[in-house]
Parts: sequence; C-alpha cells; structure tokens
Amino acid sequence: MSAHPAGRAHPSGQALRFAPVIAAQISTSELIAVAAAAAAALALLAAAALALTLRRMRLAQRRVLGAHGARDLIAHAASLEEAFAELREYVEDAAERLDARLADTERRLDGAVTRHALVRYDAYNEMSGHQSVSIALLDSNRCGIVLSSIAHRDQARLYAKQIQGGNSELRLSPEEEEVLRIALGGST
Repeated sequence: MSAHPAGRAHPSGQALRFAPVIAAQISTSELIAVAAAAAAALALLAAAALALTLRRMRLAQRRVLGAHGARDLIAHAASLEEAFAELREYVEDAAERLDARLADTERRLDGAVTRHALVRYDAYNEMSGHQSVSIALLDSNRCGIVLSSIAHRDQARLYAKQIQGGNSELRLSPEEEEVLRIALGGST
C-alpha cells in the first residue's frame, strides 16, 4: 500500500482524496451559509472597531467640552465665538482708554522740562571763580525760561527771560544766548 500525500491508503489500495469528496458533499445552500457566517463575523469585527473608535471620539469630545457634556460641538464653538467677541470688545475698550491716557500724558509731557543747560562765567572779570550762572529750562516746544544770576562781591542779581519757540522777547546777553543754544542742541 502506498501512501498518498492528499489522503490515506484505502483497503482496496487506492488513496482517498478528501478535498473533492468534501467539495462534492457541500451543497450550494451550505456554501452560501458559510459565506454569510464569514461575512457576519467580519461585520461584527468592523462594528466592534467602530464602537471603539466612537468611544474614543466621545472621550476626546468630553475633554474639549469639559463639564458641558450635554452640548454638542456646534454649541460649544458658538459659545467660544461669543466669548472671543466679548474679549475683543474688552480689549478694544481698554485700548481706547489707554490711547486717551497716553494722549493726556503726552500733552502733559510736552510742558515738562526736556531741554536744559547751564553756563558758569565771571560776569565782572573779578577772578571770583565763575560765580555767575545762566540756566535755560525749556520744554519740547522750545518754550521756557532763561535764568541768570549775576554774582558780585557784595550782591547777586537774578534775571529771568521768557523763551517762546526758541526765541526771547527780550535781548539776551552773550552767556544767555550760549546757554539757550546749548539747551536747544545747537539748533538756534
């Protein structure tokens, strides 16, 4: 008796073949039933995979929505847009207030002393150590005063001259002209 790879030996000496015998014994309706069972098993696996994906998506949605799980994403997006609109209004209002404050501060700073200079000299050529002094105090509009203190041995005199737009209404001494030129940055 010889053994055949496709089956076992039969007492009559011929090898049995299972594949054609099994195929010959399965009817068409049974074949359709097996195919339907395989398709159902695949559909069941696909449904389980989809259910797992849906569960993960819902968990992610709960993380985004937080405690407001009853809302959907559209309602959540609408509430975020409303919150951003309120924030934008607040920021625009704050910017307007800051602009007003900045303009007020700039107006006040325009009147502050921003240019100054000091020149010391000996007014009477007495070798007194340059005790006389002229001081220019100007704002950003080149307006202000020039103060001069003329020191003598037994007295001191103080002179004040108003400056408008970088020019004096009264005649300036050479030292006062120099201190004004220095305060204006050499632009007289």
